[in-house]
Amino acid sequence: MGDDGARRVYGDGGRQVHDDGARRMYGTASARRRPPAGKGEKLADWADGRLGLYGLAKANMRKVFPDHWSFMLGEVTLYSFIVLILTGVYLTLFFEPSMQEVVYQGSYTELNGVLMSRAFESTLDISFDVRGGLLMRQIHHWAALVFITGMMVHMMRVFFTGAFRKPRELNWVFGWTLLMLGIITGLTGYSLPDDLLSGTGLRFAHGAILSIPIVGTYVAFFLFGGEFPGDDIISRLFPVHVLLLPGIMLGLVTVHLILVFHHKHTQFPGPGRKERSVVGMPFLPVYMAKAGGFFFLVFGVLTIMGAIAQINPVWAFGPYRPDLVTTGAQPDWYLGFSEGLIRVMPGWEINLWGHTLVLGVFIPFALFPLVMLAIGVYPFIEAWITGDKREHHILDRPRNAPVRTGLGVAWLTLYAVLLIGGGNDIVATHLHLSINVITWFVRIGAFVLPVVAFIVTKKICMGLQRRDRDKVLHGRETGTIKRLPNGEYIEVHESLSQAELFTLTQHEQRPPYAMGPVVDAGGVRRKVRRSERLRARLAKAMFGPDARVEKPTVEEYREITSGDHQPH
Repeated sequence: MGDDGARRVYGDGGRQVHDDGARRMYGTASARRRPPAGKGEKLADWADGRLGLYGLAKANMRKVFPDHWSFMLGEVTLYSFIVLILTGVYLTLFFEPSMQEVVYQGSYTELNGVLMSRAFESTLDISFDVRGGLLMRQIHHWAALVFITGMMVHMMRVFFTGAFRKPRELNWVFGWTLLMLGIITGLTGYSLPDDLLSGTGLRFAHGAILSIPIVGTYVAFFLFGGEFPGDDIISRLFPVHVLLLPGIMLGLVTVHLILVFHHKHTQFPGPGRKERSVVGMPFLPVYMAKAGGFFFLVFGVLTIMGAIAQINPVWAFGPYRPDLVTTGAQPDWYLGFSEGLIRVMPGWEINLWGHTLVLGVFIPFALFPLVMLAIGVYPFIEAWITGDKREHHILDRPRNAPVRTGLGVAWLTLYAVLLIGGGNDIVATHLHLSINVITWFVRIGAFVLPVVAFIVTKKICMGLQRRDRDKVLHGRETGTIKRLPNGEYIEVHESLSQAELFTLTQHEQRPPYAMGPVVDAGGVRRKVRRSERLRARLAKAMFGPDARVEKPTVEEYREITSGDHQPH
């Protein structure tokens, strides 16, 4: 009896019986006529006996994944990360992270005879002398931008749909950590060429570090190896960029994907989609085939972008010199938030005990991580407010969580406003505006516009909820006008299918957390903690009557759709 037969007769335990042993114990004529196992089959049996690959593959290869276009955002992020690693390995072979001063004599004749660091010289060599070097540099840079963009958009999809709820809070934290590490990795890689643009960014970072009270000077001296620009910063950024941070990120990506497999994928509301069932395609072969094709599509698009869209032309900026600064110096977009904070902050300073505290730099420098920290812990805050300890595998439609959706749009609005502040000089020159006007617009808009965005978004979500309620009760508007015998004109409505009705009414509307009676039946007043009062107020604001439109009940639907009330 072959190995497959042993499995069929004896279940999972059967695969522990070696093929030769099975033949000796249960030999038959058909078994004796079976051709000997091939090398591949023997290798598979050998690996299965030591690693348990058969059971692992059997449990996971047929795992069902739901299908929705928004789920591809995470895949774009993953594939961009793979492209980053591949191109980064290639570039590492030729880059020399040294600040040793040399006189350039290379292929780019415009800079011949110019004093520069060895790091900048090797970057020029990669761009002009290494076969495919410039293409690799540009693919690497574009992949970094797409990687950060993909993480941001992916996390927004998770946030707006409530995919961070139990049991996925830790996966949200891992994704948030990946975003923070990705931003830091981008900053370190952006600084490695030691050109005038990246050097200006390093000077910006140096000033922000110096603003830290008490320890700022020591930290800056340690990182830069003395007074700016020092002699060690590039050589210290290099291992952080190519080894430390990518290694941590690779581990986090692996854990992130393992948890996605373990928890099963979330899915949008719809027929057959419940908390304990998933509607979709199997991981193997359907999902793997689609994922493989999508990887090469992402790789191809990044390659085209690197080939035809120039980015970071360091030879046009020249080598870094502390006494020069580029006009229009801008960081990559994901750092525009922090730069905008510093650019529009008033230049406040205070002197305490003979020490100067530069509030105009320190407050924005500290505010950026605080805002990001609030985003990182949000799932735990919402879980505390709701008190909901159940597992959630069905996603929310953003309209059914108006306050959460409003908070997300408010944060995006704040980011966009501060991004304008981070490029206030570019906006001023291109739109022929006063830079002072732009700065004051950002200062005021940073407080006003997020509030306006929150209110407008909440009202839009409430309006969409009312529209869904009307569609369930009265059907879909067809645009057809009908005249009744009494002369009245009505619009003909078309009844929704059962699948559409289910999708529009599948979401839960549990009553928000409440403190309960303060005085018990015996007239004894219980002590109510401040945290309990705060929790009740937040729960009412986020999930109370003012934050939702009650979905139709079965009785309402039957009353409207029965007899004369049926949609025309």
